[in-house]
Amino acid sequence: MSVDDAAVPATGVRVVKLGAHLGARIEGVRLGGELDARTVATVVAALHEHKVIFFRGQHHLTEDGQYEFAQLLGTPTTPHPTVTSAGAKSLAIDSHQTRSNVWHTDVTFVDRVPSASILRAVALPSYGGSTTWASTVAAYDALPAPLKLLAENLRARHTNRYDYAADIEDRPDDRDRTYRSEFESTYFETEHPVVEVHPETGERALLLGCFVKEIAGLSSSESRALLRMFQDRVTRLEHTTRWDWSLGDVAIWDNRATQHYAVDDYDGSEHRRLTRITLAGAVPVGVDGTTSTVIAGDAADYASAPPKRAA
Repeated sequence: MSVDDAAVPATGVRVVKLGAHLGARIEGVRLGGELDARTVATVVAALHEHKVIFFRGQHHLTEDGQYEFAQLLGTPTTPHPTVTSAGAKSLAIDSHQTRSNVWHTDVTFVDRVPSASILRAVALPSYGGSTTWASTVAAYDALPAPLKLLAENLRARHTNRYDYAADIEDRPDDRDRTYRSEFESTYFETEHPVVEVHPETGERALLLGCFVKEIAGLSSSESRALLRMFQDRVTRLEHTTRWDWSLGDVAIWDNRATQHYAVDDYDGSEHRRLTRITLAGAVPVGVDGTTSTVIAGDAADYASAPPKRAA
């Protein structure tokens, strides 16, 4: 029985599927730290099945309430490994600082890739500013068998020098430059398997995005060609879902099964601000059982020790 069938009689929660590969709207839940265990279990099951889930009308939620709810789902990280000026409990995703309008999985430049994120709308432009998510599980599943085998045997190097602020030189703004300087203040580089085995669902997903510097062992031109080929699979429209934000909305996504893109289709005079709380995750494991390896940087202050996998 799927979570869509089980959720309504068990908890009064309704899960409305939004797409074949990812996306669901959750109704009948008031988010906060007081949620009962059965409702939390339903939310987690929906997240694993649908990869990104959305809640409308959470106007009561504060940063503290968002944090307390996040603790029911896992262990929150510090807001960011390097950006410490944008919040103490949550990371401010603020258009006055930078715009993350490029496909990425969050914080893949460290070894302990976050498991999930909870994002709450605080201020929104009068138009535009939606976010699109893509299923990296669907992207892997859609690969022909020879490309699956190729991807499973590749490893990619991710760094915070290949971030979503990479176009700042084309936008000469002091705030952008200040943000980039803080983002790169400590150098991180990690080598991950290109295909990760999801620690909860067992699904296989492409672990890529804009933080990838290169594919290990290949030339720059070979890396670019393969990365484009695999990334094009991720961002096929049938593998995506797009959310038009309203105040009071909350989105939760499985960071190990998705990439996302904040659409920069609003003018500079408009303000967009959301708060993100991120949950700690395990070190990724490839199909062959090998884990990610650190090349530079220590993420111990960012996230707790990776949780142990079930036997």
